[in-house]
Amino acid sequence: MTNWVYPLGSAADGGWDVSLGTSDSTLAVDGWAHTGLKVATLTAGADVVLPAADEERIVVPLSGSFTVSVDGEDYVLAGRASVFHGPSDVLYSGTGRTVTISSTDGGRVAVATAPAKASYPTRLVTAAETPVELRGAGNCSRQVHNFGTPAALEADRFIVCEVLTPAGNWSSYPPHKHDEEKDGETNLEEIYYFETQVAAGSGAPADADAIGYQRVYASDERPIDVAAEVRTGDVVLVPYGWHGPAMAAPGYDLYYLNVMAGPGPVREWLISDDPHHGWVRQSWDGQDIDPRLPFGA
Repeated sequence: MTNWVYPLGSAADGGWDVSLGTSDSTLAVDGWAHTGLKVATLTAGADVVLPAADEERIVVPLSGSFTVSVDGEDYVLAGRASVFHGPSDVLYSGTGRTVTISSTDGGRVAVATAPAKASYPTRLVTAAETPVELRGAGNCSRQVHNFGTPAALEADRFIVCEVLTPAGNWSSYPPHKHDEEKDGETNLEEIYYFETQVAAGSGAPADADAIGYQRVYASDERPIDVAAEVRTGDVVLVPYGWHGPAMAAPGYDLYYLNVMAGPGPVREWLISDDPHHGWVRQSWDGQDIDPRLPFGA
């Protein structure tokens, strides 16, 4: 069976901590075709280069600030101390362009990718421009940064966003799928890249192990059964099937970067809820958003 879970280090390639599904990835994933992810940890003054390819890319600082050169033109991304400090500047590079990422002080950076045919202009989306959505309610409250969604970014194939979930809350819930092209649903692969932290004020000891959990299970005859413990740097691929919840364990906040794309004609996130659990959405009526949100306020 194809491996859908990649703990930190298991998808490393050259100078990249993670390299999955991109034009230059050496680690092949059977049945994976529409999305890619690269993550690098740069020391002060270091850089990484992505050669020109028929894929669109969006550069997302995870910690630290970066300069991104796209075919010789420089863009400064102000960045952030960590993914739990609110949105960051991000950069969409379009297709067929060489991308060089450098950092004066060092940091960690992600690059979401998707094979693409149509070319769109390079665009800097600043932290101030990033649409911030507070989704759900009660212990299903989470924060979504929609910098790479169709409403926020003109692109060819992919949909990219990041989600922050306070300690003890459930995200990606109720379980849902997007693995068919039909009325009300689009067929999209999805990547989850995770980071975790000890929640502020938790009183955790110095050796606390910040963890979260991710669930994926079959929606039809195609087998998939993932119940993964995740930490900073881990990746879960969702080729199809019901997915959710992504659980922030008590005492630990959870972040994930989502990259979605598929073979269908429309760039749109349309989902179907698992009919056993979709009723949960109505239970949020009258509940307040978790007062710990938004992160980075």
